[in-house]
Amino acid sequence: MDEAQAIGTHGMKLSGQRKLNQRIGRKLWIAGALALGVLAGCDTFDPKADGALDGFTAEQIFQRGEAELNRGQEDDAAFYFGEIERLYPYSEWAKRALIMQAFSYHRDQDYPNSRSAAQRYLDFYPAEEDAAYAQYLLALSYYDQIDAIGRDQGLTFQALQALRAVIERYPDSEYAQASILKFDLAFDHLAAKEMEIGRYYLKRNHFAAAANRFRVVVEDFQTTSHTPEALHRLVETYLSLGLTDEAQTAGAILGYNYQSTEWYQDSFALLTGQGLEMRSVGDNWLSAIYRQVVRGEWL
Repeated sequence: MDEAQAIGTHGMKLSGQRKLNQRIGRKLWIAGALALGVLAGCDTFDPKADGALDGFTAEQIFQRGEAELNRGQEDDAAFYFGEIERLYPYSEWAKRALIMQAFSYHRDQDYPNSRSAAQRYLDFYPAEEDAAYAQYLLALSYYDQIDAIGRDQGLTFQALQALRAVIERYPDSEYAQASILKFDLAFDHLAAKEMEIGRYYLKRNHFAAAANRFRVVVEDFQTTSHTPEALHRLVETYLSLGLTDEAQTAGAILGYNYQSTEWYQDSFALLTGQGLEMRSVGDNWLSAIYRQVVRGEWL
């Protein structure tokens, strides 16, 4: 037999052995899954009954949890992963199951339980590799509920705090960049809420209340996308209140930073229509901001 034939024969032996190992591994996996799956299909077996899973290994229960997750039964998957934590506490399987339980609950949109599981992981395994993911899931349990502006803004503040924890504690993790993006979006969301309330007051001619809301956006949320409109709304409200110095100064800031926006054009029309200019006038909170803008210390 020449060298090429020898190599080929050796390769075939390795290939055959590899296939045999794969078949054996596959059969063992199926056997473990069926050990629970068959019982789960029996009328007399209730996996949630007391002691029902006591005779199964952590790996078998984990595999059943994965199977339920793959079937889209997130609540049942979370149950199986939770049983591992109960039956095999502090084991390697319990550690893996806990993060999977947090994930399962989150996918089921059961945010309180997802948050609870993620927090337990952080409490028990703060130095483990999946701690960053646990913190990220915890943040998502708040973030994924703030899509509607009208919802409780307390969730937005909690999301910001949890996302900040990911960014600061795990800056090199794969979740840090996603957390930065979501942090900015959540921050923008808070500004949107202030704008919504300000517009509500403005439409009802509650000009002082409206101005207070728009001022919050300009002072506290100046890096968001809502700042140009907030400045324009300040021009509107201050003109309605007869505070022309403040109105002109708000217009001046618009002209300095956002001259290409529609809000600048609208404010320009409002001010010039009353014989006013877009310039900083007087000594007020907006003129202080304008001086900072000119020096490049703001925005």
